[in-house]
Amino acid sequence: MVRSIKNPKKAKRKNKVAKKGDGSSSSSIPSLPTKVWQPGVDKLEEGEELQCDPTAYNSLHAFHIGWPCLSFDIVRDTLGLVRNEFPHTAYFVAGTQAEKPSWNSIGVFKVSNISGKRRELVPNKPSNDDEDVDSESSDSDEDSDDDEEGGSGTPILQLRKVAHQGCVNRIRAMTQNPHICASWADTGHVQVWDLQSHLNALAESETIVGQGAPQVSNQSPLVKFGGHKDEGYAIDWNPITAGRLVTGDCNSCIHLWEPASDATWNVDPNPFIGHSASVEDLQWSPTEPDVFASCSVDGHIAIWDTRVGKSALTSFKAHNADVNVISWNRLASCLLASGSDDGTFSIHDLRLLKVGDSVVAHFEYHKHPVTSIEWSPHEGSTLAVSSADNQLTIWDLSLEKDEEEEAEFKAKTREQVNAPEDLPPQLLFIHQGQKDLKEFHWHAQIPGMIVSTAADGFNILMPSNIQNTLPQDAV
Repeated sequence: MVRSIKNPKKAKRKNKVAKKGDGSSSSSIPSLPTKVWQPGVDKLEEGEELQCDPTAYNSLHAFHIGWPCLSFDIVRDTLGLVRNEFPHTAYFVAGTQAEKPSWNSIGVFKVSNISGKRRELVPNKPSNDDEDVDSESSDSDEDSDDDEEGGSGTPILQLRKVAHQGCVNRIRAMTQNPHICASWADTGHVQVWDLQSHLNALAESETIVGQGAPQVSNQSPLVKFGGHKDEGYAIDWNPITAGRLVTGDCNSCIHLWEPASDATWNVDPNPFIGHSASVEDLQWSPTEPDVFASCSVDGHIAIWDTRVGKSALTSFKAHNADVNVISWNRLASCLLASGSDDGTFSIHDLRLLKVGDSVVAHFEYHKHPVTSIEWSPHEGSTLAVSSADNQLTIWDLSLEKDEEEEAEFKAKTREQVNAPEDLPPQLLFIHQGQKDLKEFHWHAQIPGMIVSTAADGFNILMPSNIQNTLPQDAV
């Protein structure tokens, strides 16, 4: 399937390309005032289309595995804890949303030869005015070359499939044992799978992709739990205690799974009850093995402790609409991010719950429901947000507007454009081009890499302006 990734910051007219004839200079081309194009605010005129500026990315690739995937997860691997050199390799699990229930599957796949080019934000050699047109053209030509720095050509996708009855609402791989995955189905069942054989086969396989569609394996799950009274989306593996799992459904119930062995679980039939509507997302604390958070259509976030009964420790109003997603900061465990159906997202400092309002930051940039939110695993102040407005935005909460610093940066880059005053200074990057964005994840072992899924497939992106400062305890 042929598709294009469009950049929200550049609009160019079709069939109106500036050309240089022999002996002509760039001064003969009329210059138009540069303007930042704002998604959801500015509209394209007739004959205009958005085009991708490849220099905005260190790496950008698109692929699909057949049916659209509402959810996926990045599988931890043994290729290195912190990888910065192109080309990259990554492993994934994803669940399909097929036309018929029997056509669904869990995709286990490997993407190798993820090429890219590390770019300098501030050019070392300033160019002359007469070279402006040439430099823009050469950027595009440079990126179209197969011989890129750190790899060449396109990524190679290798896919294996496991049959799954019903659409996969959400899928998650266990951090400690990445071959163990849990899936939420629209049939109302939660299943746990051992995908070790498929991951081993992908790791040992050559990069030559076989011809034809991959065979679908009819594999039985390790566990199939039917104790939920409705389907659901909320699911999370405990990052501290291997095998511990929580699952939440649209009937406002949350069940705790405790591992009995490497391949069996005891699921508590008595649910945690406290929300008055569907439980949309769950997140374990990164530091407390018995504490988790939940969010709901009732607009509330609740904090629970598995040691003290089935009622929440505390519950607070987080948004004026459904709370769709939450993310607990792994590097600053007092911070919890939440995204709402009204397009807003908030940052909560859990230390402030005892004294009142916990909101320390609130953003109203997106105008459509937030579909995914996640803190960067490498930078405690950075998070990304995806929305039904087909934007994936990246934010750095440590930034504040500094006019002197902006002027200095513009002088170095010779940038003439002025950002709109109503754009938050914390907004680092806007990625567009995908339709019906559903979920994304940062790659925990490849700093700066984000993978997203939408109705028209997956994107792998590494924005060039995301500076990665590794935590001090990074190995």
